Amino acid sequence: MIIPGLMQDLEVSREVDFGYYVTDGTDEVLLPTNEIIGEIDINEAVHVFIYHDHQGRLISTMKTPHITLDTYEWVDVVEVREDLGVFINIGLTKDILVSKDDLPLFEEVWPDIGDKLYCSLKQDKNGRLLGKLATDPVMRDISVSATREAFNRNVKGVVFRTVKVGTYMYTDEKFIGFIHESQRSTEPRLGQRIEGRIIDIKEDGTVNISLLPRKHEALDEDSTVILDYMETRGGAMPFWDKSNPEDIEARFNMSKGAFKRALGKLMKDNKVYQEEGWTYFTTRK
Repeated sequence: MIIPGLMQDLEVSREVDFGYYVTDGTDEVLLPTNEIIGEIDINEAVHVFIYHDHQGRLISTMKTPHITLDTYEWVDVVEVREDLGVFINIGLTKDILVSKDDLPLFEEVWPDIGDKLYCSLKQDKNGRLLGKLATDPVMRDISVSATREAFNRNVKGVVFRTVKVGTYMYTDEKFIGFIHESQRSTEPRLGQRIEGRIIDIKEDGTVNISLLPRKHEALDEDSTVILDYMETRGGAMPFWDKSNPEDIEARFNMSKGAFKRALGKLMKDNKVYQEEGWTYFTTRK
């Protein structure tokens, strides 16, 4: 039986102007000239992959795809269609659709071009091939358990699942990591490569990850925001540690507490000083 989505051993049955036909003894399928690797002869057994071409015709290729019905691999997103979903490159002349029905509800977290998805293939009711996103059990099978030594380590990886309360990622160390919505400033896309730090090791070997900067990193970032703003105003700004919290939030997109901590650090480092409701560069003294 000739099955789309699998590598199969078929026999070369006859030659035509545009390639050969291969058969399982009952059915035939075209092996186009541009899908042949090396030389083949009539009655020879060839190892081919079966799929549908752009016209929906069943064809075969001697090229090995990145994924099949029973194998998974990381594949690249090459096109995004709001009406259909996203297309992935599986190493063939035709890209494969991951249906929007299998993607997150909100398009804002759909994969973008260049993102990676861990996929295999599946058939729709008409036998056409679609990309199949890996489930949690599949990701667990390729993961390893984290040890206590991984605590507070910076890690990079790819988002493989998004849920209402957070994000799951697969790290370069092969850890399964969960990012609670409180531990991120924006929601990452499915398939996006991200970086965070491990904030907890769970009993099952998975980890909790934060995408937020460490406190000293956030302080440095907030201080830079303040300095950059003062630079645009010639080294002075009408804000200080007693400014209205709403005004601070509107101008700097940070809480008053974060603003005061950053401002305090700048004063401690002798970079700024305050006077009558204003903050100035110390170089202006």
